[in-house]
Amino acid sequence: MKKLIFIPFLILTTFIGKAQMEIGLFGGGSFYMGDLNPSTPFLQTNLAYGALVRYTMGSRWAVKVNVYKGIIAGDDSKLSFLPERSLKFNSGIWELGGVGEFNFLPYFTGSLKNYFTPYLFGGAALLYHRPKVGNLDLRDFNTEGQIYAELLEPDNSDNRKYSYFAFSIPFGIGIKYSFSKRIATTIEWGMRKTFTDYIDDVSMSYYENISNPQTDATNEELLYSDPLLNHEANMQRGNSKTDDWYSFAGITITYSINLKNRNKCSEYEERF
Repeated sequence: MKKLIFIPFLILTTFIGKAQMEIGLFGGGSFYMGDLNPSTPFLQTNLAYGALVRYTMGSRWAVKVNVYKGIIAGDDSKLSFLPERSLKFNSGIWELGGVGEFNFLPYFTGSLKNYFTPYLFGGAALLYHRPKVGNLDLRDFNTEGQIYAELLEPDNSDNRKYSYFAFSIPFGIGIKYSFSKRIATTIEWGMRKTFTDYIDDVSMSYYENISNPQTDATNEELLYSDPLLNHEANMQRGNSKTDDWYSFAGITITYSINLKNRNKCSEYEERF
């Protein structure tokens, strides 16, 4: 997945001949909201970073392509929501996204007049996630009995192992500020509504292919599904009616490239 970090710079070549483009780096934090954290933004925020390419289409609109890498985590012990469940996870996430940005004020990087604006953004993204406990991949432990349900009902897509890939809808707010002719920064916070309920490996119920849920402490799959061994088969483990969310928030630093004509003033510079 690390090769994705180069994709924004490859996309840059498709815009040769355009007037203004920015390339840059992102640094900040990432967090998750879902079955192990249903209502607390910024809980267990971890380091995030990435790269981006932005193409400016006039003073109000821009298009951005980004590759972000973050770490998300959830832990029942951090909340009083369901402490008797005692579940937790951590996951590295990669996002390849494309969003449109709308500036509330006229803005150009390098402008002496239009150098600041709040903005909104929204778009679409591809997410890669892999929930773990420590270095152990939780999907391998069939914590909700996916492998057994798939054998019993192979035609039921709800019983299959979840994918590490998912689509999401990023949207959020930010502030742009141009420091100089070429360098600008943004402060940005965006939420991502996903189309999976398994970012945290928790969605439905405790699985039923066990002989004695109260005493079978040697069953490794059961221990990762129910660490305290205090639930019976088919009891609710998560809320399958709501999908998971994640977020990136941070700062970007970008460098503007005038690809139209390096020897002449661009249309933006003429408006200063």
